[in-house]
Amino acid sequence: MIDRAQNGTLLAARLLLAAALLPTGIARALNVSGFALTLAGGGVPFPNAVATGAVVVQVFGPLALILGVLPRLTGLALAAFATLTAFVLHAFWHYVGPAAMAERTLLLADLGLAGGFLMYALSGPGAWSWQGWRAGMVAEAPKAKAAAGKAAPKASAARGSGKRSAGRAPARAAA
Repeated sequence: MIDRAQNGTLLAARLLLAAALLPTGIARALNVSGFALTLAGGGVPFPNAVATGAVVVQVFGPLALILGVLPRLTGLALAAFATLTAFVLHAFWHYVGPAAMAERTLLLADLGLAGGFLMYALSGPGAWSWQGWRAGMVAEAPKAKAAAGKAAPKASAARGSGKRSAGRAPARAAA
């Protein structure tokens, strides 16, 4: 019961974190040149390349987050992206009054997202993800082999051979 609640919470957290970036990434993908102009106006060097890279991160990063693919890499990359975005796009120290407060709020929100991405990188995506599914598939393969191996000694015992199979020694005897 606890595992299901934890996996459900991790899935919800992944979806909420992805929801913070994916809509903006899609909107920017539909208008990369406009985003590049915004970056150029902010003094960012190579605005076209930076805009294209940002769009790739903002679209494929949340998709990897939703699916739970490469959690450490995805979490660290998105945390770095959110931190850079915070300081490049929301330089509140250049503003005065309400505009400075609004930019500071946006900067802190981006830094909060970076913290969420770092937590994801450390905790992992949970069992309800691509990684969890793959781990389950890998864990089932040895169980299937072990079940096949255990079926043979039982069959020979049923035939009355009387011999004990030469399987693995019990853990206590090996230690």
